[in-house]
Amino acid sequence: MNSKIKKIVFLTAILLLPSFFYLMLYTGEHNYTKLPYIGPKGAAENDKGGFDTAYHQIPFFEFINQDGKKVSRDDLLGSVYVADFFFVTCPTICPKMTTNMSYVQKKFEDRKDLRFISITVNPEHDTVEVLKQYSEMVHADNRNWDFLTGKKEAIYDIAFKGFFVNADKDEIAPGGFLHSQYFILVDKNAHIRGVFDGTIHKEIKEKLTDAIDILYKEDFVPLKGEKFNKVEQIK
Repeated sequence: MNSKIKKIVFLTAILLLPSFFYLMLYTGEHNYTKLPYIGPKGAAENDKGGFDTAYHQIPFFEFINQDGKKVSRDDLLGSVYVADFFFVTCPTICPKMTTNMSYVQKKFEDRKDLRFISITVNPEHDTVEVLKQYSEMVHADNRNWDFLTGKKEAIYDIAFKGFFVNADKDEIAPGGFLHSQYFILVDKNAHIRGVFDGTIHKEIKEKLTDAIDILYKEDFVPLKGEKFNKVEQIK
């Protein structure tokens, strides 16, 4: 094969590769699995007069992180993130959850656009200063992991109505507060795309990390009706 033919074959391969990659992701037998959308869904009229599915999106919230900075739902738009609810003095499941969250952060340390938020269910105790000390104690990388506090009513409301998890004061529960052990995986448009038991390392190591990889693959695969699930930002 002479050099001219080799050059033609090489250029043809470069041109066809993106199309081949797209087909492998979007059709046929492949390892790409689209994650489900979790929560109630509705209908949104499209440009053709038909309807596309509109999925549940996390409502607006705004809390304060360990550095005293505001972090809102809108600040997280455009980023995949993992959220959980905890409290600093939790004597049972929180240490396991924090350890597993730290594992995921280190696993994806090259992805600074991946965010993590841990929202306290005991804001009266877990002040900005307390959260700062806690984040340092667990060696969290605060460049993309925010520990959040705020008004108790707002926290409990967003937990239940936004993330579909429980958060409440309970004298019977260990430590005096009842909260979910789940990690909630949220996509770039504030849709819940996965729920994982934050106390089980095997589930986090295998299922959550795989789900995060899948969400990033969606950047290469246009999803039907995606534009109808964009989130309107609070101005």
